[in-house]
Amino acid sequence: GDASTSPSLSRATASKELDEQARKNIPGKNRGKRKADTSSSQDSELERVFLWDLDETIIIFHSLLTGSYAQKYGKDPTLVIGSGLSMEEMIFEVADTHLFFNDLEECDQVHIEDVASDDNGQDLSNYNFSTDGFSGSGSNANHSSSVGVQGGVDWMRKLAFRYRRVREIYDKYKTNVGGLLSPQKREALQQLRTDIEVLTDSWLETALKSLLLIQSRKNCVNILITTTQLVPALAKVLLYGLGEVFPIENIYSATKIGKESCFERIVSRFGKKVTYVVIGDGRDEEVAAKQHNMPFWRITNHADLVSLHQALELDFL
Repeated sequence: GDASTSPSLSRATASKELDEQARKNIPGKNRGKRKADTSSSQDSELERVFLWDLDETIIIFHSLLTGSYAQKYGKDPTLVIGSGLSMEEMIFEVADTHLFFNDLEECDQVHIEDVASDDNGQDLSNYNFSTDGFSGSGSNANHSSSVGVQGGVDWMRKLAFRYRRVREIYDKYKTNVGGLLSPQKREALQQLRTDIEVLTDSWLETALKSLLLIQSRKNCVNILITTTQLVPALAKVLLYGLGEVFPIENIYSATKIGKESCFERIVSRFGKKVTYVVIGDGRDEEVAAKQHNMPFWRITNHADLVSLHQALELDFL
């Protein structure tokens, strides 16, 4: 469903085993404590957890780039693809410039807290990320001798610092992404979002009605699971104005481990007493939902989004 903006699937699959190995190697005690911290006391009152896909469910993105949206709804392909490309460019610009994606692309995580146990809590206010010698990509391996081994304690700490800063930036700008951008870029984003809403017949606005209704309930929570890598996914969420709907700890990337494993992590976070509802357009989340016996609400067009909102309003969901 959710088109990956990560470079290649084969690479993601290859890193899956490494990731699982790495997760096994993280000291259990420390990690367990850290994970417990991410679920707030409010989690204990939860009754329903809504698991959302991002692309083609909440936002239209991948089908803009491929032109398939234009084809399906009889829109001008040049306009549609152009808007998609402009948005993609902005997503990667924010990810690279503000969220360390150049450093983190090869060491992407499923969740913002995944390397938090390697963070020693050092004050980062005067920390210089550009000179700490961290290299996240294999291509710079020749410099790594001065930095410490990739995956070593020093390297992991520098990785954890970056994820901590990503979290700080996300939290600071989640309701005001314009604050990250120059005045021209801010204006361009505003225009682009307006254009995309017109081209997609207010798709995002329609999806937002359901998201906000769920958010307004004390006993419900929205969780995002996307096949986009975590860092570009965060940039995407910010740029589409979804930061206030999804706190950073409620965003998961399935690039490395797949949706089914993400669902498992979420069930272990919220427990088995709550009801889970999966909302998406793709095969992978549908299969994962079936695997976990969760109801699946398919989104293929505007009408599906409207019916979802009606079902929520009538308390069927």
